[in-house]
Amino acid sequence: MVRSVPATHLATSPDFAAARSVRRPWAAAVLLAGLALPMAVHAQAARYALDPVHTRVMFEISHAGYSQAIGTVSGSTGTLVFDPEDWTSARVEVSVPLSRLDLGDAKWNRAALGRNLLDGEAHPLATFTSTRVEPVDATHAHVVGTLTLHGVAREVVLEVAFNQLKRYPLPPFRRTAGFSATTTISRKAFGIDAWPTVIGDAVALRIEAEARRVHGDAGLDATQDETRDETPETASADATVPAAVPPDAAIPEETSADEDPAQPPLQEPTP
Repeated sequence: MVRSVPATHLATSPDFAAARSVRRPWAAAVLLAGLALPMAVHAQAARYALDPVHTRVMFEISHAGYSQAIGTVSGSTGTLVFDPEDWTSARVEVSVPLSRLDLGDAKWNRAALGRNLLDGEAHPLATFTSTRVEPVDATHAHVVGTLTLHGVAREVVLEVAFNQLKRYPLPPFRRTAGFSATTTISRKAFGIDAWPTVIGDAVALRIEAEARRVHGDAGLDATQDETRDETPETASADATVPAAVPPDAAIPEETSADEDPAQPPLQEPTP
């Protein structure tokens, strides 16, 4: 026969009090976890799209020992997932259109894209996909990834510097991240080995990149995102811009005594 115990007796019993004291820390932990959840969501990495106008790859290679031939490739596209508070969560995928290669001379360009070198017809794109990020400090990291060039994939390490992340000062005022990166690769490692006495093997790469926040991203709230990293100086400067600026309008910049105020303000070019 099971005896029923009065509720008042149970609440005051030593066993019940001990059990209740054990449960309280668990309840507190659950409460704290619930409060921390919105903060974790708020801090998640945001997604950015590379700006092909302001992203460029520069390469440098020996020209028969006489000089370092310098060329650039413009028009790169790709995506970046980035949280400045957590570099290890960063991911990047980039496509570089080799047809946009420019050595400053049409004949040089055709030669570099020829079959015995880059073979731009068979391999029109170079791609880079990150595999891990190793932070160095708040503004520097080693970005390790796979570079595919001339149909060959090799691991490379980019030395990346984080320049800044804030709202862009011209329409459409997207939050923009800027980076600089360098690395050196061997062209022979990618099967590009023609003209060894004229063209050096080591290719120094420098990348300047800007990436704009993708609208509708599941990361930070858009309103908070636009003003999160503004300094008092940038906030006050932006306050002078009317709220209802048309998307395609340019913002007049301050003119100096040498500038003609009658001239129309410069407008950011579009890709």
